[in-house]
Amino acid sequence: MSAAFAISLLGGVLVPVNTFAPPEERDYILRHGDASVLLLQCELLKHRFLDDLLAVHPEIAAAAPGRIRCPTLPSLRSVFALGATAAQGAAEPWSALESAAAEFPEPLVDALAAEVTPSDDALIIYTSGTTSRPKGVLHMQRAPVIQSWRFAEYMGLAADDRVYTAQPFFWTAGICMSLGATLAAGSTLLLQEHFEAGAALECIERERATTVHAWPHQEKSMAEHPSAAGRDLRSVRRVEFSSPLASLAGIEKDDWGTYGAYGLSETFTVATMLPCWAPAALRKRTSGKLLPGMSLRIVDPEAETPLAPGMKGEIAVKGLTFMRGYYKVEPERVVDPDGFFRTQDGGRFDDQGLLHWSGRLGNLIKTGGANVSPLEIEECLRRYPGLKAAHAVGVPHPTLGEAIVLCAILVNPHAEPDPEAIRAFLRERLSAYKVPKAVLAFRPEEVGYTGNQKVQLAPLREKALEKLSAAGIEIEGHSYALRSS
Repeated sequence: MSAAFAISLLGGVLVPVNTFAPPEERDYILRHGDASVLLLQCELLKHRFLDDLLAVHPEIAAAAPGRIRCPTLPSLRSVFALGATAAQGAAEPWSALESAAAEFPEPLVDALAAEVTPSDDALIIYTSGTTSRPKGVLHMQRAPVIQSWRFAEYMGLAADDRVYTAQPFFWTAGICMSLGATLAAGSTLLLQEHFEAGAALECIERERATTVHAWPHQEKSMAEHPSAAGRDLRSVRRVEFSSPLASLAGIEKDDWGTYGAYGLSETFTVATMLPCWAPAALRKRTSGKLLPGMSLRIVDPEAETPLAPGMKGEIAVKGLTFMRGYYKVEPERVVDPDGFFRTQDGGRFDDQGLLHWSGRLGNLIKTGGANVSPLEIEECLRRYPGLKAAHAVGVPHPTLGEAIVLCAILVNPHAEPDPEAIRAFLRERLSAYKVPKAVLAFRPEEVGYTGNQKVQLAPLREKALEKLSAAGIEIEGHSYALRSS
């Protein structure tokens, strides 16, 4: 965190890297983002970041500090490692960075900071997109600042709040919803180096957390932890009512929630939002009202013309917190002549100016002449025991058009899903044509997500096809042993 604020203060460009990124993705981000200085810690859980870096790039191991000349990472000049006790080639210990800082004159720091403006480049957030290569979303200094203050206000945070978060700080939600909003309100931020359900519960109880930010699968794992029932979580007054943690905290009414909002990495989170204390019925059925400084329009996806309130179309957005653009992508490829960004999300405005988001336009599965929303299947499976996450995709099929395949991630990574049990569960709750034709086991690292936790559909679909082919699975008379196109 201190490094991130220092970089912004001096007018540098911060390029956060996903700590779970495999080496190929890490190197792509460092290379594409023109990273000149790399700050990392030596290890986290099973990851050995410094060792992996030196093994893949021997030029760094062989170079002198500050003298990196690595063709695969051409802009990189320096590496500083938190946790290192001595230099390893060009990779210097954190103490070397602190020593260099001590020699940097304060008047020069002040002079650099005085030249930073809200419109300066500040961050490149790599969202992983919905394609195979991550997209570098370049944001101005003003975007995270505005959104941090907005979240503090719209969540109703105060100086006496204690905010526990399991959100990462390499994506926009963690940066402004957790980190920025907490600091803007003068609240206390509760952090752990990595998420583990038992430790998280212990921290929330011990520190008397009032607000909890976590992904649904993390909340589920906390609620199902053996120690959960014996914990005193009554200090928590802000957590989604749909979370299984709500009942453990004694929350009996849906008086607070963040889901009445719409946004994306390109707008540094929210573009529309309701106050978190707005009526639950309003938060559940709408995505809120347009935030100050933002502009949204609903357009016909094919004719590209604006639509009137009440008409469904594609959401297009621009405004104060909209990105500078995708890094190294021509602006005219990103926005229309009026400066609006086509989100590929469907929605409409009602006559009260409230946005109704209807899902990704490209996500619908067309099977046997019917349209099926993956979200409906996935929401239904949130109540299925033992599933950490489930994602439905459509794969090509010669007679159905697309066959629905479920990519299942189990809580127990060593177990295998029971396809018939899952299908029977869904058949009791969904129309027959919405029940997946196949259920495939996935590990968490096989599923990629965008910056706002939308699944990378294209890579997931490709992986599902590979698994179908490897297993020789047959669906409605069509064998995937030889992969179809």
